[in-house]
Parts: sequence; C-alpha cells; structure tokens
Amino acid sequence: MTNVNTYQTDAESSSSRPPSMADVAAVAGVSHQTVSRVLNDHPNVREGTRVRVLEAIKELGYRRNLAARALATAQTRTIGILTIGSEFFGPQSTVLAVEAAARAQGYFVTVTSMDSYDIGAAVTALNHLTDQSVDGVVVVAPHDQVTEAIDELKLKVPVVVVAARTNVPENDPVHYVYVDQRDGARQATEHLISLGHQKIVHVSGPTGWSDATERKIGWGETMAAAGYDAVEFPAESWLAPSGYDAGVSLAPRVKAGEITAVFASNDYLAIGLLRAFWEAGVSVPEDVSVVGFDDLQIAEFYIPKLTTVRQPFGDVGRAALAELLNDDPASSGPRMIAPTMIVRASTAPPARS
Repeated sequence: MTNVNTYQTDAESSSSRPPSMADVAAVAGVSHQTVSRVLNDHPNVREGTRVRVLEAIKELGYRRNLAARALATAQTRTIGILTIGSEFFGPQSTVLAVEAAARAQGYFVTVTSMDSYDIGAAVTALNHLTDQSVDGVVVVAPHDQVTEAIDELKLKVPVVVVAARTNVPENDPVHYVYVDQRDGARQATEHLISLGHQKIVHVSGPTGWSDATERKIGWGETMAAAGYDAVEFPAESWLAPSGYDAGVSLAPRVKAGEITAVFASNDYLAIGLLRAFWEAGVSVPEDVSVVGFDDLQIAEFYIPKLTTVRQPFGDVGRAALAELLNDDPASSGPRMIAPTMIVRASTAPPARS
C-alpha cells in the first residue's frame, strides 16, 4: 500500500474536494471496480483485498456518494411517508416507528403531511412523494378519502397503508397493516359487560376515519351479542374538546341512571369526558365507568387512571416497513396486529342497574 499520509497531504494541497472512489482505489492499489465490489459486499473479493480497501476508506474518510449511486441503480434508498396532522397521537407514533425502522435498515425517510382530508389533498401529497423518486411509500393516514386517492393513482412504487380497511379491492397491489380495531373495541366492551354494565354508550370518532368505523362496529356487535341496546354519541373530532362536549351532554343522563359506562373511541375523547364529568359532579368510576383507546402515555397519570386499549404503534411501524421492503405481490389480505386491554381505575361495577 502506498503511503496514506503522504497521499492525503498532496491531495489537500491540490484540492479541497472530498476523497472519491478513485482515490480509494489508488491508495489501496486496486481497480475502481474492486472498490465498488467491496462497498456492495460482493462475495468475489479476496479477504486481503477487502481489508486493504476498507483501511483506505477509513484513513481517507471516504463517504459514498448516494446521489450518484441512486442514478446508477435507479434506487434512492429513500422511503416516503404520507401522514396527517401532528395533533394525532396514533399516526404520529406510527410515523416515528417507521422512521426508526427505516433508518435501522439504511434507508432515508421523507415525510409529507396533508393539510386537509380530501382526495385532492391526498393526490397532491402522494404525487409530491413520487416526484422525489422514493423507492416506496408508507401511508399513515387512516381516512377513507386517502385510500380512495391511492386506488385512483395506482402508484408505480410499492405502497403500504396503515389503516383498518376491510373493503380492499381484489388483487389490489397495495398492502395494509393495522391494529385490529374491531377486536380492541370488542375487548373494551366485553370488559365493561363483565363488570355488570348494560347501559354502555359509545362516544364514536369522526366519520370518514376507518379506525373509528371499525371501533364502532366492534362495540355494536358486542352489545348486540349480549342483547343490550347500542346507544352512540358521535363526536365531531378526535380531540379532547369533543369529548368534553359529549361529557356535558351525557352527565345528566348518568345522574338519571340512564348510562353506567362510556366507551370513548380514543383517549383524548375519554380525557375530555373525565373533565366534563368532574365539573358536573359525576364521579368516575363510582357513577360511571370510562374506557378509552390508544393508551396515551398520560393515560395512567390522570385521576382516575384511565382504562384503555393499547395499540402497539412500534410493532405497527416495523411491520409496515417490513411489508414495504418485502413487497410480495403474492401476499394477500391485511396484516393485523392484536391490541391489548389495559385495565386501570376508571372502570368498576355499576353502582346501580
């Protein structure tokens, strides 16, 4: 091997450019093609040669030109993520999990957020990602308008959608990964029924969201199977103020004995309920039990600690990336991940029937 220190001095005096693959080849005494083989882990390289090349890379401080590699291989090692507003805990937790999993696999991530929930906004955002020549797209926006946009566009790259969609078209190349929302709602409702509750109201999520639809179905089916009336109170949004408004309306019915338990479609709605009930002098869980969905980090620090359904967002993110990288056209059906019931202090047997 030539003298690396002398080479670096000469190079520094003549140019401030970063070291290239040709520089590595010159220092290691090999061809440009051999350096490329070492960088790409090609098996047909002698171990001694591989060591010399790696030493030259280390001593020169050489870093691969990923842009040039992308041009040569038609791959950017970049994954696009389409998501929705940052105020939504579930999608943002999933995005972070996908990003971490992608980074561990050596991929870069570019994220685009939608500013509204309609087909036009979804099409614009998806086109923005594909214009960046991403190798694949993970969609973390469980809204019906987004899935309709994906059906229309027929993207040329692999696509994985994190959404509880049950009406997937036959032979659809898009892969779906999600927590079994219907089963989570069933677990929540069965928990309340097991405590002796029959008058269970569901504060449902906003229309157009697949997760809200699936949770509503799971709750309704479980109530019907038990022979109880299913009474729904639709919320206008996923956020705590909508839960608070629902609580203000429901508090008089709790006091009248018409309701003994509430299953909220997410933890933010449940937290809004807790506030409204407290202001109205309704005690949780003595007067009414409350169950949420998601298991926010703050759920166990409220008074009372919130009973909820935990979604394993980290598992969802890793599964979405694995599905994207595998991109097996022969695979069929969604990949569902099981939720877990977390019982805390906000639920108890009803004080009166």
